[in-house]
Amino acid sequence: MSESTTDTAGLTHQYSTQVAADFETNLKEQERLSGDIAALQEQLAALQHDHSVLVNIQQALGVTQTTKEPTPSTETATVPSPRQKAKSAPRSKQATRKSTAAQEGTTAKKSTAAQERTTAKKSTAKSETKAAQPTLVGLIRSHLSEQDEPRSAAEISAALGQAHPERDIKTKVVRVTLEGLVARSQAQRTKQGSSVFYTAPETETTPPAEAQSEDTNS
Repeated sequence: MSESTTDTAGLTHQYSTQVAADFETNLKEQERLSGDIAALQEQLAALQHDHSVLVNIQQALGVTQTTKEPTPSTETATVPSPRQKAKSAPRSKQATRKSTAAQEGTTAKKSTAAQERTTAKKSTAKSETKAAQPTLVGLIRSHLSEQDEPRSAAEISAALGQAHPERDIKTKVVRVTLEGLVARSQAQRTKQGSSVFYTAPETETTPPAEAQSEDTNS
């Protein structure tokens, strides 16, 4: 009897030790999986936020695109049962990483495409606005035609700058443009001392007195 009792006590101790070790391993595995689930939930929340931002950008651009809305999971994450083998965890984690990387790549591509469309739209609007504005030559000719007396390049530049504050009109550029108009007989240049003044070209007409004199001589 004593020998049988000793064997039974040894087996009991061995099983108790094994159960305690398995129990501790089980708890550690639950903690690890719980941490992975929390990390995945944070990644999901970030992706949902990016999705909302992309939808707002599409609406702002007027882009109508039929997209499949992700179905939010209402089920709470549960800890795997203790009988699940530890070897299956790395595979699940690797698959999750691949899925997350693919989703992040898709999100980055969509964000880049939206930014490119926004930039192109702004560039087109800017070009159209610039094309609708009159040229500097046209502004100078119009200004000279409205003046009753000669104006210097600085005076013309100042007047145009006040009339068109959105344009960066410089005196040097105005002076060069005026000289070009003078060369094409689209403006007249007069000099008073060291100052140079410009006026609109006069219409070439024959004065009445000269016309009568020519008729008389003929």
